[in-house]
Amino acid sequence: MANPLLEDWDTPFGIPPFDRISNADFRPAFDVAIAEAEKNIDAIAENPDAPTFGNTIEALERSEKLLDRVASVFFNLSGSNSNDEIEALQRELSPELASFGSKIMMNRALFARVDDLFQKRTELGLSDEQVRVLELYHRMFVRSGAKLEGQNRERLAAVLERLASLGTSFSQNVLADEKSWHMELSEDDLAGLPASLVANAAQAASDRGIDGHVITLSRSLIVPFLQNSPNRELRRKAFEAWVARGANGGETDNLAIVTETLKLRQERAELLGYGNFSEFKLENQMAKTPDGVRDLLMAVWPKARAQALADAEKLEERLHADGVNDALAAWDWRYYSAKRQKEEHDLDEDEVKPYLQLDNMIAAVFDVANRLFGLSFEPLDVPLYHPDARAWEVRKGSTHMGVFIGDYFARSSKRSGAWCSSFRSQSRLDEDVRPIAVNVCNFAKAPAGSPDLLTFDDARTLFHEFGHALHVLLSDVTYPFISGTSVARDFVELPSQLYEHWLEAPEVLNTHARHAATGEPMPKDLLDRLLAAGNYDQGFATVEYVSSALVDLDFHSRPFDGEPMATQEKILADLGMPEAIVMRHATPHFQHVFSGDGYSSGYYSYMWSEVMDADAFAAFRETGDVFDADTAEKLERNIYSAGGSREADELYMDFRGKMPGVEALLKQRGLTGA
Repeated sequence: MANPLLEDWDTPFGIPPFDRISNADFRPAFDVAIAEAEKNIDAIAENPDAPTFGNTIEALERSEKLLDRVASVFFNLSGSNSNDEIEALQRELSPELASFGSKIMMNRALFARVDDLFQKRTELGLSDEQVRVLELYHRMFVRSGAKLEGQNRERLAAVLERLASLGTSFSQNVLADEKSWHMELSEDDLAGLPASLVANAAQAASDRGIDGHVITLSRSLIVPFLQNSPNRELRRKAFEAWVARGANGGETDNLAIVTETLKLRQERAELLGYGNFSEFKLENQMAKTPDGVRDLLMAVWPKARAQALADAEKLEERLHADGVNDALAAWDWRYYSAKRQKEEHDLDEDEVKPYLQLDNMIAAVFDVANRLFGLSFEPLDVPLYHPDARAWEVRKGSTHMGVFIGDYFARSSKRSGAWCSSFRSQSRLDEDVRPIAVNVCNFAKAPAGSPDLLTFDDARTLFHEFGHALHVLLSDVTYPFISGTSVARDFVELPSQLYEHWLEAPEVLNTHARHAATGEPMPKDLLDRLLAAGNYDQGFATVEYVSSALVDLDFHSRPFDGEPMATQEKILADLGMPEAIVMRHATPHFQHVFSGDGYSSGYYSYMWSEVMDADAFAAFRETGDVFDADTAEKLERNIYSAGGSREADELYMDFRGKMPGVEALLKQRGLTGA
């Protein structure tokens, strides 16, 4: 029987034939694809002709085409719709693929060809884009150990293989803890909870085959529970389970994995000639050095901490007023903060949510993309990997720009969080290949027949991830290596965080924030109160984020010798971490940092990008029109469509004319007076 992963896909716009792909197809498809890629790599390395950009770099761009296609389907499903078979295969494949990658990067004959071209790059008559791709390939080979000799080559390959296995185990352990825990609620426990949360808790119970109501470790359930439940003991129980993910002992405990990961990353850095992993990781980022990152974070930390401590005093007063003779605890913060927000801004989420229906907010992100970039979105009736996922064709005028897939609801087969990925990247190397972008979120799914409602934070997440999707969809480069989001890690969050700003544009909310039952627009009074509360609790939000970023940085900027949780607590104590706030992502479930290499020593990048997104949106405000056509054209040309075709600071300078300072970020977060 033919393997659909190995066939040409005669589907609309080349969407993977999900209805024909089974778990059993992946292993044989990977075997064929890896063998084909190895054959292609050997042919490039052993080519008797002198190296040229075409027979070496462009050949490398084509060499893993089949493997990229198979892997894109598999790894997208491993995050969004996993099962025991996929998880077992992922554990097998992760070290195999790491070993395959090391063999390529340490292929002496292949690197010799790349290095020869690199040394002669000014003499080859290459386009600017080709020079950029060549330089990035050369950098990748060197940073992957191409210049190492003897035992160091072998050791680095072994380290990378082991790190790949550890990252897979880490993420699977967190998912296992999230799947296994739930807290059943009695009728009395439902007191004080808004109707929407009660309905979602009933749906979560039904999904688990339980009668009644449950709270799970999905953020879309546990956060509103912590905000609304007057039962302090239940809040404590739920909160402690939430922060204990990955640190519960037994087979799913991640602490030993963290220790080994940190030691292996340090060894990797030393093998490549760096003093620590942060120096290695940050070398090709905008920040460049650990000191550059620390300077940014510490410019924000004192103001955020001072604001958080002042807010904690006000929340503790409310705790004592409720007759609780105790210090404010982490499981109290969201509950009393929600009460304070209601008092100070006359605002609560249950008043806002009926105006933030998921379908209307999807229409809003599409509307903004149309007004800024001329994109239109037509629903597609095609088989996808899960019934909850849906797809749209994306067009600009009569031009097909790609396919967008949205997968919005939480489920036990999906890892937590929200992210953007792609099933195919844009390129023009041999043909005009258009991308297939996917946004994966974890919103609470309403019971059948009820509208799916978002919190304002959920709506912001929707806009954020769609900003990433636009970075994929608007990409306009020749080479896959620099397509879409293939940019510096501390630049990649700029298109997504910038896009969030349009959610708060009155023009958008006036059009799309309509009551789920009546269809009436959000009243101006409510809209005004919502926008006025935009910086509410920013001390808390900034402290939980910056503390996570500083722990990540400290873990990787010196050799690790200790126990992860003790080290984490020491770092936080030295910072003067407010007692009633915890890190946004504690070490045992810090998937950004330990599920792979992506954000390791790079969690700061959200704030680095925020410095730019605050300044970039100001470019629109300065025109008096947040949809100014000329500014939008410059934004598309220099940011959203440019991929990694130039260094990140060059791209930003070409858009804005200058690099911003941290003041724009402090103003955006309302911390200038803290």
